Amino acid sequence: MFLNRTEGLPLALPAALFTFLVFLVPVGILLSVAFQNVGGGFSLQGYVDFFAQPLNRTVFLRTLKLGVLVAAVSAVIGYAAAFCIVSLPATSRGRVFGLIVLPLMISPVARTYAWIVILGRSGIVNDVIVGLGLSRLPIRFLFTETAVFIGLLQLFLPLMIISLVSAMENVPKDAVPAARVLGANWMQVFFRVILPLTKEGLVVGGTLVFTGALTAYITPAILGGSKVLMLETLLYQKVNVSNDFVSASVIAMILIVMSFSANLLLKRIATAKR
Repeated sequence: MFLNRTEGLPLALPAALFTFLVFLVPVGILLSVAFQNVGGGFSLQGYVDFFAQPLNRTVFLRTLKLGVLVAAVSAVIGYAAAFCIVSLPATSRGRVFGLIVLPLMISPVARTYAWIVILGRSGIVNDVIVGLGLSRLPIRFLFTETAVFIGLLQLFLPLMIISLVSAMENVPKDAVPAARVLGANWMQVFFRVILPLTKEGLVVGGTLVFTGALTAYITPAILGGSKVLMLETLLYQKVNVSNDFVSASVIAMILIVMSFSANLLLKRIATAKR
């Protein structure tokens, strides 16, 4: 029995070594820079200096706000979409699921530029607004938080839907009808039946969407520009414009902490007793 347990060690060691070198070593280097003072010792001065600047606080709060909004709206739309998908016949379900996965195969750059065509001053939305007489002049959608929100939502919504569909496929088919027969309304069915049985999918989807919204660069850079800075675009500026690698490391650590905190919070909410 002991020999059987050790048979997989020769294969596991290269994988563990690869994981250590590719993932843990860069994080360790990042930690050493993010918590280092001028003399080389441990210090939190970099974080104090970062949050002391009003622009950095504004960017931090904007990033957090958009991340939470994108994750929350994705969860609402994702549950509705997932419920409809799992209710379809197997053939139709596969086709619809394929359409949802299809955007993930398209370059984020192409998907983001598509929103420029839609939201631009001479784009589809403004053509409709002006054509209907709702506004005499085109409305500026680009380079606003609304444009960044829409772009991030479209970019990461499929991840939420995929996670929730996978979770809802494991819900017993008679659970919802049984709750309805016992007199539960749709609100009670969702919060007392569907949500508890799909909380793992919500945790996975919420973590992926929130983390993706925090760390996205292309979409905020194109749709928000310099007027709607987020932490990732600010990090890019610190590295490529200012050559301020200490501040860039601080921003990277903030993003890591925010991502882990979101995952732990979602797990805590999911496992909370009702």
